[in-house]
Amino acid sequence: MNDASVVVRKMFSVSRERLFRAWSDPRELIEWFSPQGYRNPSVDAEVRPGGRFRIAMQKLPDGEPFYVAGEYRVVEPPARIVFTWTWEDPAENVRDTIVTVDLVERGEKTEVVLTHELLPAEKRETHAQGWDALLSKLATNLETGTKGEQR
Repeated sequence: MNDASVVVRKMFSVSRERLFRAWSDPRELIEWFSPQGYRNPSVDAEVRPGGRFRIAMQKLPDGEPFYVAGEYRVVEPPARIVFTWTWEDPAENVRDTIVTVDLVERGEKTEVVLTHELLPAEKRETHAQGWDALLSKLATNLETGTKGEQR
C-alpha cells in the first residue's frame, strides 16, 4: 500500500464464498455495483486473471451512463480479487489504478478489506465515499435478498 491509497472495511454476515460470488458473477454485480441513486445498465465481466470488465453506471432516473473498466490481475476464490480501475471519462483523471478486494474470515462473519491504490490526491476522498456506499448497497442486497436500487 502507498500513500495514494484508500482502504475501506466492512463486516458482512455471510460466508467468503457468498461474497466472492457477489464480486465475481456479472448477474450479481449488475444488482449492486453502483451507489444509491444510481443503477447499472450493463455489466460485462470475465472474472479471471487477464479477463476484462466494463461497468456502466447511470444516475436515476435517466442520467447519461458513464463507464469504469479494467483488467483482473489476481482471482483467488474465495479470498481475493485484484483488478485495475480506469474511469473512461478522461476528465475523471483516474487511470490504471489498482483495487484489491480481500475477503477475510472473522468467525461467523466475513470482512471485506478493499484497498484502492495509485489514486490522485484529489480523488481519494470521493473514491473512499464511493466504495463505502457500494459496500453498504452490497450489504443491503445480501441481507434482504432484494435487488439493488434498479427502480
